[in-house]
Amino acid sequence: MLASLFAAWEFTVQWREIPVYLLPAPTRIAQTFFARPGYFLSALSVTLIEALGGLLIGGLVGILVAALVSLRPNLERGVMTLAILVKSTPLAAIAPLLTIWLGFGIVPKIIITALLTFFPTLVNVLVGLNSAEREMLDLMRVHRATNWQILVHLRAWLALPYLFAALRVTAPLSLVGAVIAEWTGASGGLGRVMWLAYSNLNLPPMFAAIFILSLSGMAAYGLIAWLERKVIRWKS
Repeated sequence: MLASLFAAWEFTVQWREIPVYLLPAPTRIAQTFFARPGYFLSALSVTLIEALGGLLIGGLVGILVAALVSLRPNLERGVMTLAILVKSTPLAAIAPLLTIWLGFGIVPKIIITALLTFFPTLVNVLVGLNSAEREMLDLMRVHRATNWQILVHLRAWLALPYLFAALRVTAPLSLVGAVIAEWTGASGGLGRVMWLAYSNLNLPPMFAAIFILSLSGMAAYGLIAWLERKVIRWKS
């Protein structure tokens, strides 16, 4: 299916003689990549570092906040209000400000990616922590388990599938967040490659960067799915 799509793309570009500055052929995009693979792979490494850093920070904060709300249910309304406020704030407006305040390094990109991945992780993990059935909770309380022990020995295990469901979304999303942050100003990364190509109407490098980003997102999703099968063996 995918091969047929690329073949049709190549045929259409050649047959209609579409200019390269409007739509490059797949062969031209491949030639652009293999002419300078180090350039694209170096940019990919920068974007991966930013995405991984943001994913780890956003995911960790989301898990900790979800655990806190699970232990203190009275905080849920206030915490979720703040979380929704963060989620509703357009990151395209925040990214330039962070670049002005923190410079063109990786820190603003990590913060933007963390903000993007925080909310899905919080919501999914919180749902998982609250999925414990009343009978399970009653049994734990009969054995005089504290709220902390219930969280560690019951709720956390129930939340694992929900956490991996969040990671399947946020792992590819973190790459997109890093690239969007790079568009506002960066010294490296796939976002910078795309921006330079767009500014010069040089579409082959832009399409090459897009394909690299797409393949990286697919790889990230596959890695999370593989880890889920290894960690949550009882689902197999």
